[in-house]
Amino acid sequence: MTGPKNKIDPEFRFGYPGWKVVLAGFFGVMVSFAAVVPYTFGLYLKPLASTFGWHRESISIAFSIAALTVAVCSPGLGILLDRYGPRRVILPCIVLFSSAFTSLALLTSHIAHFYAVFLVLGIVGNGTAYLGYSRAIASWFVQRRGMALAVMLAGGGCGAMLLPVLTQSLISNYGWRIAFAGVGLLAFIVGFPLTALFVREQRIIDTQSNTEHSGESVRKVVRGRIFWILLLTVFLYSISVNGAIAHFSALLTDRGVSPRGAAYAIAAIGGSGIVGRLVTGAFLDRFFGPRVSQIMLLLTVSGVLLLSIANTLAAGITAAILIGFSMGSEGDVTPYLLSRYFGLRHFSTLYALTWTAFAVGGAVGPIILGRVFDVLGSYRPLTIQLLAIPALVPCLVMFLLPRYGEISQLKSKSDNTLSQLSAPDPAI
Repeated sequence: MTGPKNKIDPEFRFGYPGWKVVLAGFFGVMVSFAAVVPYTFGLYLKPLASTFGWHRESISIAFSIAALTVAVCSPGLGILLDRYGPRRVILPCIVLFSSAFTSLALLTSHIAHFYAVFLVLGIVGNGTAYLGYSRAIASWFVQRRGMALAVMLAGGGCGAMLLPVLTQSLISNYGWRIAFAGVGLLAFIVGFPLTALFVREQRIIDTQSNTEHSGESVRKVVRGRIFWILLLTVFLYSISVNGAIAHFSALLTDRGVSPRGAAYAIAAIGGSGIVGRLVTGAFLDRFFGPRVSQIMLLLTVSGVLLLSIANTLAAGITAAILIGFSMGSEGDVTPYLLSRYFGLRHFSTLYALTWTAFAVGGAVGPIILGRVFDVLGSYRPLTIQLLAIPALVPCLVMFLLPRYGEISQLKSKSDNTLSQLSAPDPAI
């Protein structure tokens, strides 16, 4: 029994070539839009406000511009990924992303300049991140798909842990302009060569998982309730998480935490995110995905509630750990469920649509908090606590998701019925 199993499931072996794709994805995501922009943006709030006299709400609009641009451009990137393959899309996106972020070192006092750069970052951002690498990785794995996606996504957590500390150190020692340039160049140096060398999509011709590499049409999928439940979950979750993360550093420093301490708290999001994603990936390979997601969403709610009353570095780091650990709900679960429910034929397109929902939610959360701060002059606990509600709603909605096999069973019954109706009557 052991021998045949090893032949059937080569992805369980350490030397399986798919793991090279995962490794390239890990480092690519570590310096991608998904790690660089959300986790370092808050560190630039005060330096930019001090240099140019911009209000925090005005600066936060740049984050929202990038998020909304991601929302608009992700479906197009998804179609390109499904049509031309990951590597041909990821590489040019890395070049444009790195160039644009590095150019912020030359930022002028015209805030329109700031907005224009973040517009470009949003256009190509998702091509450098999870969306870009997920299809290639999913094509190599079936039995260990949850863990493979988790390892790749853990790169975002690693970036979230390292980049805030690096950025704050560069800002403190050399200024915010050098910080922009250094991080932008790092994105190219790390991401481009590994993607060029290792990222390939496996072409499946005839395997036991061939049905997963086909899948339903996009039009049919978007007409069903399952996809809309996933879309709603991603959207509401994004409001809570991005609203908290974008203002995490500013909130803590306003309450007496040092800038370095706030950077370490943000880094804790990345550190716990690595563990959370790997745990989530292991659970997805063993348990029903929606139940795993519900647990993670409850951890998000707990983290946001704790952040609302955090007045010390210890409380801030604890809130960051809860939020970071739970981020597998957005990262690991969504692509995994899409592949299980709908297959891989249009995987990138469908995943891109969920990223549109995520990006819209990401635009809403930060700008609302920025507006509330400018009106009230502080981050009130009740305001932060309201951010927990959007993450709580999907915990209930996900009870409506069926088991994976129910879809194929219903489809099989439907196909059999149609076949019987169309078959000629032997009595005639």
